[in-house]
Amino acid sequence: MKTNILGLMMLTAMVVLSGCAKTRSISNAGYTGVGNGYCYYHSSSDKISYRGELSEFDVLGIEPGGEPTDEQIAKTLEASGRVALRKGSPVLLIQSGALQPDQPMVTALEKNFRVVPFNGQPGGQSPAGYSKALRLAAAQAGCETIVCYWGTLESATKGNQTKAISWLPVAGWVFPDESQKMRIHLKVALVDVRSGGWTMLSSQAFEDKAHSNRLNREASDLKQSEKLKQLVYASAADDMVKGYAR
Repeated sequence: MKTNILGLMMLTAMVVLSGCAKTRSISNAGYTGVGNGYCYYHSSSDKISYRGELSEFDVLGIEPGGEPTDEQIAKTLEASGRVALRKGSPVLLIQSGALQPDQPMVTALEKNFRVVPFNGQPGGQSPAGYSKALRLAAAQAGCETIVCYWGTLESATKGNQTKAISWLPVAGWVFPDESQKMRIHLKVALVDVRSGGWTMLSSQAFEDKAHSNRLNREASDLKQSEKLKQLVYASAADDMVKGYAR
């Protein structure tokens, strides 16, 4: 009789959820769960403050739709120089979309530079106006270089064979019923404060896979994202030092 009841409970607990994929900003990367075949995400800590991302045009001072002349382009090319970072010097650090940069990125860069964190939320100005205001703020802080980065987390979930009994505690634990693959990408802009010249680099992508159940889904997602952030921030900082520091 008990066996029949258990079997009935297992059948009742069966929930068929399709796998899903989601791309989210590192500045708005919270997780709420999956249901009815859809992924639902929000940022539990930054939900109120998150107002979207800076565009590359904002940071680099490029006005979309502008029509520069060939003469302007030639003069700009002649005046351009290689963006360089001086070890030990201050840099203005911006994480697109965030009130302040993630601490692991600050820590990674502080090994070679003095980091001045700055707000990375959109300001509503024209790209040229915002870029110059940003360069002025950096100059006032004594920074010769602005470092702005954008990051995305890509995740895909898939139900495991144990999905049918994920609701049934067994000896104080619950079977993992879902696997999630997560990948992180980071893009970094280096802007010379004096000239406005810039360069862009893309870091190595990192991946991770984790299994979770309904009781620890959110914690598992957070652990994955934090692990990948640590890896990609360290890699990006190393790339900046190797390629642009003197």
